[in-house]
Amino acid sequence: MQKLMMTTLALSILGAPSLAQAEEELAPVVVRGKRSNADYRTDTSGSATRTDTPDAETPQSVRQVPRQLIEDAGAKRVEQAMDYVSGVTRQNSFGGLWDNYAIRGLAGNENTGLGFLVNGFAGNRGFNAPRDTANVERIEVLKGPISALYGSAEPGGSLNIVTKKPSFKSSNVLGFSLDNYGSTRGTLDSTGALSEDLAYRFNMAAEERDSQRDYNHSRRQLFAPALTWKAGDFTTVNYESEFLRQQAPLDRGIVAVNGRLDAMSDKTFLGEPGDGDVTVDNQTHQLSVEHEFSERWTAYLGVSYKHGTLQGYSTEASALQADQQTLRRQRRYRDYLSDDTTLQGQLIGKFDTGRIAHTLLLGFERYQFELDQTMLRINPSNGAPYAVNIYSPAYGQAQPTPLANTSTLEQQTGNAINVQDQLSLTPSWKLLIGARADQFLQRIENRRNGSLTRQAHDAVTPRIGVVKLLSDQFSLYANASQSFRPNAGTDVGGNSFAPEKGKSFETGLKFASADQRLSATTALFDIRKRNVLTADPLNSGFSMATGEVRSRGLEFDAAGRIGEAWRLSASYTYLDAEVLRDNSLARGTRLLNVPRNTASLLAVHEQAAGAEGKLGLGGGVVWVGRRAGDATASFDLPSYSTTRALSYWQINKRYRLSLDVDNLFDERYYSASYSSVWITPGSRRTVTLGLTAAL
Repeated sequence: MQKLMMTTLALSILGAPSLAQAEEELAPVVVRGKRSNADYRTDTSGSATRTDTPDAETPQSVRQVPRQLIEDAGAKRVEQAMDYVSGVTRQNSFGGLWDNYAIRGLAGNENTGLGFLVNGFAGNRGFNAPRDTANVERIEVLKGPISALYGSAEPGGSLNIVTKKPSFKSSNVLGFSLDNYGSTRGTLDSTGALSEDLAYRFNMAAEERDSQRDYNHSRRQLFAPALTWKAGDFTTVNYESEFLRQQAPLDRGIVAVNGRLDAMSDKTFLGEPGDGDVTVDNQTHQLSVEHEFSERWTAYLGVSYKHGTLQGYSTEASALQADQQTLRRQRRYRDYLSDDTTLQGQLIGKFDTGRIAHTLLLGFERYQFELDQTMLRINPSNGAPYAVNIYSPAYGQAQPTPLANTSTLEQQTGNAINVQDQLSLTPSWKLLIGARADQFLQRIENRRNGSLTRQAHDAVTPRIGVVKLLSDQFSLYANASQSFRPNAGTDVGGNSFAPEKGKSFETGLKFASADQRLSATTALFDIRKRNVLTADPLNSGFSMATGEVRSRGLEFDAAGRIGEAWRLSASYTYLDAEVLRDNSLARGTRLLNVPRNTASLLAVHEQAAGAEGKLGLGGGVVWVGRRAGDATASFDLPSYSTTRALSYWQINKRYRLSLDVDNLFDERYYSASYSSVWITPGSRRTVTLGLTAAL
């Protein structure tokens, strides 16, 4: 790895083109849906329908984040790119060890986060390190319920991360970056032909990362090889894999003092450096076959296997004492392992019945998931507290030995079939109808007390949508859909909970400029979710599936190119997400980490510089409104705005240098929280020098 970093630095001192620009020259062989371009927009919404449907004819709000936008945003993690998408807000990130978002205010399970997809497969069942963007081609943000196509999910929406595909045209791009905290990152993106019928792609990233936080040094390595085999004129086989390791301390952030978030330094680490790192290892393998029977009928069959582990010690805040400076802490040891295998297939056919054109999709899915969790934990009493002073923590004190707390083995099996028909009723009226039937089986063995719980649920989730093409530039759409998501755990009687069920209604207006280089979507939505877990008022420590929440609001997204020189991305969200019914919370309580208003803007101006060169200057701003800081909304996280400045010099087709500044005005802010003692400070001003070389 050190040799790679040194080689990368030596080669890239001359600079190089961005990966997005290299991608424009590569044209992947197989991409389900059209490839993203450098104009911040795409013209299809493939994952929203699983067919090659133009965005204007898709009755759903879908925001595409292509490679160019990922690079201009400086996003090395997926969460950084999501700051520029309407309706997506950051949630508790498990001390920086996982991805967690809310879409339209709905965040999913607090212990696993919002479910997302990778190339159409479930991407984060179990525990997974934050997604790296080194091998990401684009991110598709699917707004609203997706259960009619993908099964268990939040009704607010989900992400589909589309990875880079092999090309038969050779390209090798090396990159290196360095920031003012001493963080370093090296990348390699290599693709080309191994034979007339076989192409490869290999993405790699190695990173050493620091920030303003004390004792928060992390390391990660990503290896992502892929192969494409043209098995015949009408058959393509794809294999993709990822190996990702992240080593970092679990950092729960800072605490609020008498409701104040600025009372203590945002640099102070409240854990214990002697705990070392928590290590997350993930590997993923995906194999798929696509076959064209004719111009009108195609089939797809794919299998995915994911394996993940999370292991290590951590010291975490427990409670701030009455003196408002002594922080009691707990110590934990986690040893988690997960295996996830999924088989899915689909048949797509196009045919006519009279004057009505149909695009029919028939699909099935089966998955088996196993999660083995062992946790040791100790929360010392007041008599012998494991505590620090938040203003001057003394590290290195005797560490208590955690005791057995959790030891469970969970097994899930899911089976599903789905059908969807897209009808072209007339040249201007389009109708989509679909439904999915799921069977969910769960078995949880508690190895500490020998208990065994089971649950089995069936769910049918329909959706319907209609589009009216008003002109070549405007289309009006509306949809109604449902969702489901199983609830984990059991009630006081040992019975499983009914699954969460959501209903959503949405309408919107889509726009595409005459030159098809700029697009915009405005959406209005109303979502209700019931069977949300709430405290059992008669049995302390137990829950009931009787809660209900509502999310409604307005979203606006615009992305594309204005003229020949400007790239632009803009978003705005007004969101009213609140509790409707709960045994311990008042009606109207705001949902955790969900602001009423958010907005973003990113603009880049590019002009010629020499015979082959280009010069780019741009900037962006992300504004996030006030949010509830815990589940009871007992305190607020203040609103904030961060500004990004970016510049690059494309010396020629091969070499590129860049200089970016994030949080230009060095604002102190808080990106998310879980409670008053687990508050995540945002990153302070970061200056990054980037160098890349295409060989």
